[in-house]
Amino acid sequence: MCDSRTILLSLQIVLGAVPPLAAQGEPQSDPLRIDAPREQLVVLLNRLEQAANSPAYSDYLRSEIRMRAARLRERLEEGDFRVGDRILLQVENEPTLSDTFAVSSARELVLPEIGAVPLRGVMRGELQQYLTQYLGRFLRAPSVTAHPLIRVGISGGVGQPGFHTVPSDIPITEVLMLAGGPIPEAQLEEMRIERGGEVLWRPDEMRQAMIDGLTLGQLNVQGGDQIVVPRGGTVGVEQTLRIGFFILSLPVTVAALASIFK
Repeated sequence: MCDSRTILLSLQIVLGAVPPLAAQGEPQSDPLRIDAPREQLVVLLNRLEQAANSPAYSDYLRSEIRMRAARLRERLEEGDFRVGDRILLQVENEPTLSDTFAVSSARELVLPEIGAVPLRGVMRGELQQYLTQYLGRFLRAPSVTAHPLIRVGISGGVGQPGFHTVPSDIPITEVLMLAGGPIPEAQLEEMRIERGGEVLWRPDEMRQAMIDGLTLGQLNVQGGDQIVVPRGGTVGVEQTLRIGFFILSLPVTVAALASIFK
């Protein structure tokens, strides 16, 4: 079985993110995590599907490639927005449209005087342009600003476990702080992200994601996904120091994040 470092580098080579001769170097980031334009993601999907049937890769790696291709295909078809997600919308000179709106069970945004705006198939990076064009059917040259908010579950070793609605463009470390921060028993090195009971990002991948400062959007976290922080038993000095360093190393405070919603 390959470790995630090998898988990541192999994927970079498959997708053309690095040349094959760079195989002895250090992979910097998973190309599937990038908030790339739809056109680029379509190209990546085609490369993945070709590689999934190539004898040049091991059975295990082809299985990984097929899994990631399926996730990417679903994202392109279904979009990024799920029931319970919220969108902070601001439309200049339109106070009734400047508010936070929830995504309905039909994957729609129901706006005053506008009605239901379908969001199925829309990715986060497309949201502002999409809403500007859609509202342009009803308003003359609208000036639109849209910030996606994701409703994610955070369980285990945090101060305030449960569902939290957070911006999609903040690092995973700051999401933990919005959930009350890790408790002393938290095993951050075993943190993972799950979707429908399936592990989406493994602990070793999450450790690298925190080091790289990846955001929820870059990890393609969707509404309803679960961030699981396992709890350990005995709390030692090393664990306490590690939690303290984690908190002190955060570049953005909770107060600064709260200002987004004012």
